[in-house]
Amino acid sequence: MSVYNFCFVRIFNISLLAGLLVSQLHSADRVTDRPFVTRSEVFASHGMAATSHPLATQIAIDVLKDGGNAIDAAIAANAALGLMEPTGSGVGGDLFAIVWDAKTRKLYGYNGSGRSPKGLSYEKLMEELESRGLESIPSKGVLPVSVPGCVDAWFALHDRFGKLPMDAILQPAVNYAREGFPLTEVIGYYWGRAVKIFAEQPGFLEVYAFEEGVAPQKGDIFRNPSLANTLELIGKEGRDSYYRGSIANEIVRFVQKHGGYLSMEDFETHEGQWVEPLSTTYRGVELWELPPNGQGIAALQMLNILEHYDFSKIPFGSSEHIHLFVEAKKLVFEDRAKFYSDPDFNDLPIEQLISKQYANNRRELIDLERASSTYPSGLPDHGDTIYLTTSDQEGNMVSLIQSNYRGHGSGVTPPKLGFCLQDRGELFSLNSSHFNVYAPGKRPFHTIIPAFLTKEGKPWISFGVMGGATQPQAHVQIVMNLVDFGMNLQEAGDAPRMVHTGSSQPTDEIMMDGGLLHLESGFPDETYSSLEEMGHKLAPSPGIFGGYQAIMKADNEVWVGASESRKDGHAAGY
Repeated sequence: MSVYNFCFVRIFNISLLAGLLVSQLHSADRVTDRPFVTRSEVFASHGMAATSHPLATQIAIDVLKDGGNAIDAAIAANAALGLMEPTGSGVGGDLFAIVWDAKTRKLYGYNGSGRSPKGLSYEKLMEELESRGLESIPSKGVLPVSVPGCVDAWFALHDRFGKLPMDAILQPAVNYAREGFPLTEVIGYYWGRAVKIFAEQPGFLEVYAFEEGVAPQKGDIFRNPSLANTLELIGKEGRDSYYRGSIANEIVRFVQKHGGYLSMEDFETHEGQWVEPLSTTYRGVELWELPPNGQGIAALQMLNILEHYDFSKIPFGSSEHIHLFVEAKKLVFEDRAKFYSDPDFNDLPIEQLISKQYANNRRELIDLERASSTYPSGLPDHGDTIYLTTSDQEGNMVSLIQSNYRGHGSGVTPPKLGFCLQDRGELFSLNSSHFNVYAPGKRPFHTIIPAFLTKEGKPWISFGVMGGATQPQAHVQIVMNLVDFGMNLQEAGDAPRMVHTGSSQPTDEIMMDGGLLHLESGFPDETYSSLEEMGHKLAPSPGIFGGYQAIMKADNEVWVGASESRKDGHAAGY
């Protein structure tokens, strides 16, 4: 080990220990639950909502009280989050959802992801990149912008399951956009970063900053009258106002003015898809995820590998627990990098990938004593997202996730509309032989994934965890925390998390084969040194551990809610 590496490891271990001691010194002395838990679960008889913003949660509860159902409440909360948390969501992005319908007693999945511009060929894209001195699709500007699928998904969900009129559902967000709302702390932090990152993108500062480009901070009142007008128009005139009317026309005009390729044809031909959720069993519990172009089946593959090991004899947070988890992740993310893509363009071996036999074969590659080498997935790992879940007195449950991808997405913001456009196109590969290679009218590989757990075919838990490539890893950890380690709904989210990243920066000496393992404060001290001895390379990385929300249906029909302590989240019921 070089002197640099030795010093880094020593400093890293000291900082981890210091962080752990500080967290222990300043944690509340609760009389119930485990030491790392931040709050109690929330209980209610009629309905529940858990979102990443307290005001959005209150909106969802108000909709339920006004006669709406879980689907209405989820759409209302999502619209509010696009206003209040544009650092992770908005009507310029995509949406995925899993719905438990109490009438049919069945799960329904919706893939609300948009496609690349039909008028931008692979050859033309390569010419554009070369002219701009780029070797990959950028994360900002007009080139990575794909058709937003969020609004289409709202109306698809509403047409099938909704109760209240759409204008009534969107009205709370319209009111807050006009009257203003105070920023919360974590959102305010990321908003401040975004103003610096996207300052040069067309329209961004005009919508998302105060005068002279100053970012709003926590506690500041922020208004977005342009977004209020947009949401009001969508509520009154419906889906076509976005995809065939004035909103689409303005997006196309603005994007093309700045050198982009979205056209009216791209909007007019857009449609999301109802899809069948896929599942695997894990010790008697069924985890449901949506099929590609998303990454949800990675969680299914990981659980299939881990089911072989007896975690009743492996303590939570032990080096053996973390080692097995990380090795399973490495194996699965090789498949993720190679196969996960738009099934309309590829024949994907999904049934094989999520089969128990395939997991048995792959598991044989794991060395129980040593960390293995791996290769980068070749796909970006960072992004920001919102996740929310709702339930109602009829028994309906919604697991909904929505995102612009990189925080505010591309940063491209038509000022007349009041929202930024996503940059999902960045996730396409430029390798002409790759399943996920760029093509016109194609959906890119997607990171955002909702999740749902059932027991013997009955609804149990609707949950999700925001955060790029963290998401399938966190889904697996939540399931293991609940099933293997006997945690309650809030404990499962508050427990310290681990995230393995497989890509590296070539200038960083410590980035070698095998990737990096990031651990939150709270794991036992001996775990860190033991993992290093096994060959894992540890690195601090605050802020990448995701954001969790969940609702559980208890055996006595009571709703149980839990919310993320790492963000501004809030769970509430009535």
